[in-house]
Amino acid sequence: MKLYVVGLGPGELSQATGRALQALEECDVIAGYTVYIDLIKERFGHKKLLSTPMKKEVERCRLAVEETLKGQKVAMVCSGDAGVYGMAGLIYEVAQDYDPIEIEIIPGITAACSGAAVLGAPLIHDFAVISLSDLLTPWEQIEKRLECAAMADFVMCLYNPSSKKRHDYLQKACDLVLKYKNGETVCGIVKNIGREGEEATVLTLSQLRETQVDMFSTVYIGNSTTREIRGSMVTSRGYRLGANNG
Repeated sequence: MKLYVVGLGPGELSQATGRALQALEECDVIAGYTVYIDLIKERFGHKKLLSTPMKKEVERCRLAVEETLKGQKVAMVCSGDAGVYGMAGLIYEVAQDYDPIEIEIIPGITAACSGAAVLGAPLIHDFAVISLSDLLTPWEQIEKRLECAAMADFVMCLYNPSSKKRHDYLQKACDLVLKYKNGETVCGIVKNIGREGEEATVLTLSQLRETQVDMFSTVYIGNSTTREIRGSMVTSRGYRLGANNG
């Protein structure tokens, strides 16, 4: 009895790893959030597909564990990486309530990495990934994390930067960061990573504060060494550049 937790990558199935696709081929049942099941059902429609909507994550994990206990080989799919804001942790927590099963986590390309590749090389040095969604984390805790990361001069990658209910959260985050970073700090936005309509923008922190984004966007705030180089967002790792360097 085996349950895979599979990261599909940032967008279309072409972004998934070979190991992720192999695991899905091996499975009898695939469970996931409705949107992610829709992404894979053309290729894996011959499998038993189980889906639940947003805010039904615990129910979704229970369905996957219970199908596994029936003797099926099951995959729980997530976008990006299953261990980065994905279902990997919740699967382990839920599975404690049942007889033991084998769980294998299949990593995927998370939005931080795939979006960075679109922008250039913003994450080449130490960075922090922070979600602005306060659905599961109090905003006061998010504020503290933003301030600490900004104070330490981390490059910052912001997930879930805005929504209809949280339309001003990115602006609030920028105000916190501006206490410690210059308004000319190089930033970036990537929208629809790995999907149709993918687009990237490089701008300053002051400009970012005035920019409206959506839930399909990932935001990057540079550190003190981040520069715009020919339209790309690039953070220095500290190599000395000179004529004698190969």
